[in-house]
Formats: sequence, structure tokens, C-alpha cells
Amino acid sequence: MSKFSLFVKKFLGGFVKKLYRIRIIGAENEPENGPFIVCSNHISNHDVVVLFVSMKSRMRFLAKAELFKIPVLNWIVKAFGAYPIKRGGADVSALKNTISMLKEGQVVCYFPQGHRFPGVDPSETPVQHGVGLVARKSEVPVLPVLISTKNNKVRMFRKTTVTIGKPIYFSEFGEMENNKNDYVKISGEIFERICSLQSSFQPRLTKPATEENKKED
Repeated sequence: MSKFSLFVKKFLGGFVKKLYRIRIIGAENEPENGPFIVCSNHISNHDVVVLFVSMKSRMRFLAKAELFKIPVLNWIVKAFGAYPIKRGGADVSALKNTISMLKEGQVVCYFPQGHRFPGVDPSETPVQHGVGLVARKSEVPVLPVLISTKNNKVRMFRKTTVTIGKPIYFSEFGEMENNKNDYVKISGEIFERICSLQSSFQPRLTKPATEENKKED
């Protein structure tokens, strides 16, 4: 994490929490040290900001490669620990980079859905198998996190709840092979754990995930 992002987290974190009216549940479940994978649902462009100020750890984030081609934005996303991933298929280089970071002891944030799904119950959305592959290859703990808010649409000045679940250790997945079926299974189990954190005050939505709901990152 850069000095700039540390400054933002230390001196502006409280302001951002008030701006999004963030309530954090289960903060005690976050490990004190890495490596581990923070896995969260993805409902808006604000998610990274919300997680950045809600988690104690210094996290690295995957961000679409196009952002790194914009001069000023390129500097900002890098300052906040982002690194690129190409859309439209499995980015082997980004996955290898993620696994290497975890083996070095870092904390990486991953959105299993792969895209934003605003206004949709997370349990109704598809999940990609990338996080399952990363979890299998690195064998580090996975920390499930649920971002919930009214209508699953994050807005400034609207109450946002960040619920942090207990870490999922690799041994909990049982016997696994290195193949896509197991990656899919692991991803599914991780996301089920995320969805199970649904806050009691947040009504479950029945609106199905469609191409119109999905937003490309």
C-alpha cells in the first residue's frame, strides 16, 4: 500500500465511513496478518472504496486493464494497490500474479461474480471459477464479506452494512484435485458462505440476474 493510500485510509477513512454510513459487523473475524483472500459480492463501483475503509488489512485489488491506460486514473488505482486483469476470458497472467502475491503473504480482494450486479440478490447471480482456482493453488484462508444496502444499490448517504464472516480454511473444502470442476465447486461454496451473511434487516431480493442487471467492470 502506498503512502498516499495510507494517508487516505488514516485521515479520510472516518469521513468516507460517514459518507456511506458504513456499519461493520464481524470485524473481529478479520485475521491480523496475511495471507488470505477477501471475497465479497459486487454490487457497485463503490465497493472497492467501501471495503478499503472497512477492512484493517492492506489489500490488493484486481481492476480491469483498461483503467491502467488512463494517465491520471492509472496512478490512482496503482496507489490503492490495484493490479490489472483482462476481461473477456481467463487472464492466466493475472491469476498467477494473484497466487504469487498470496504466497508472499499479501492480502488480495476478489469478487467471485466477476462483474457488478446492482439491484440483484447476490444469491441469484452466477459465480466465476477464478477464485476457486486461486484458493486451490494458494491454499490460503478465504474471508467471506457481504456488502448489503437498500435494494443492493450502494449510494452515498445510504446506510451500507459490511458483514465479515469467519475465515474459511482450505481443509474445509475436503479432498480436491487440480481441475476446473473443483475450482467451480470451491467458488460456489465460498459464495454460498458470502450470501449466508445476509443481514437480517436487508430483505432478500427475488429479482433475477440478467444481462441487463450485469455491469461490466
